[in-house]
Amino acid sequence: MERQEAMPLDPVIRAMLDKAAALPPMHAQTVEAVRGGDLARYALVQRPEVGHVEDRTVPGPRGDMKIRIYRPDLRDGRPVVLYFHGGGFVICSIDTHDGICRQICRRAQAIVVSVDYALAPEHKFPAGTDDCLAAARWVAEHAAEFGGDPTRLALAGDSSGGNMAAVTAIRIRDEGGPDVAAQLLIYPVTDHYSAGSASYVERGTGCGLTSETMKWFWGHYLNDQSEGAHPYVSPNRSQNLKSLPPAYIVTAEYDPLRDEGEDYARRLRDAGVDATHIHYGDVHHGFMPWVGIIGRSEEALDAACGWLRDRLNID
Repeated sequence: MERQEAMPLDPVIRAMLDKAAALPPMHAQTVEAVRGGDLARYALVQRPEVGHVEDRTVPGPRGDMKIRIYRPDLRDGRPVVLYFHGGGFVICSIDTHDGICRQICRRAQAIVVSVDYALAPEHKFPAGTDDCLAAARWVAEHAAEFGGDPTRLALAGDSSGGNMAAVTAIRIRDEGGPDVAAQLLIYPVTDHYSAGSASYVERGTGCGLTSETMKWFWGHYLNDQSEGAHPYVSPNRSQNLKSLPPAYIVTAEYDPLRDEGEDYARRLRDAGVDATHIHYGDVHHGFMPWVGIIGRSEEALDAACGWLRDRLNID
């Protein structure tokens, strides 16, 4: 869909942003200080009950990594959604994104596997995407052990996790297996800030996530900013987006990442990929998990999970 005219920002979001305005911006803090507030920032996110939750460790490129498996029930043969959390490649974890994974598990009636991939600056590019690729391969090989159907696998993520999902889809195509049926990209990072998108200016301040914070994230994630042109860093820079899984891309009007998500959807369609773009004109970056607080959140989750159900053939 084409981006519609902007609507006024949701008043609940505006009140949240006004309250947060007195806090120091992320880009003016240390990584340790920002990480220290991770769980507090998600304290009000609903965490609905699901049938079963299990933490495991699985082999990764640098040793064991943690995953969390959410099951709607203990029936076998459920499709699997591999979820990569957001946080600018630097912050957040499977604990901060516990709520949205539970929501997707319940609403899509799919198994969700959340991946605790390596974060920067301790582990710079390509460490995180290496972990995500390894996790996808492990899940495809071992899905039956936790009731999953490896022939119905989706990749999903929000923000930098959306980047990880998009990049993992490209790497799987380029480097071989497993088969992926769908990709759900929620306000994804798809380009380096050097692309100079209009939304970095129009929505770069006063909307929660700022353009300066995005530059701070990029500074920690990349070994050198020239890596921003690499297609496994910026999927929008890829010269070949053909033969990728069907995609559902969510963008928000009050988000510096608005334009790159929109551009990625267009470029996928131009490459012959079935790409659905849904734009919400009255919300900001990060709105999706806030069910019961932000009105659009439930609507957006239901729509995204409905798409997953269709793509994964969930009754």
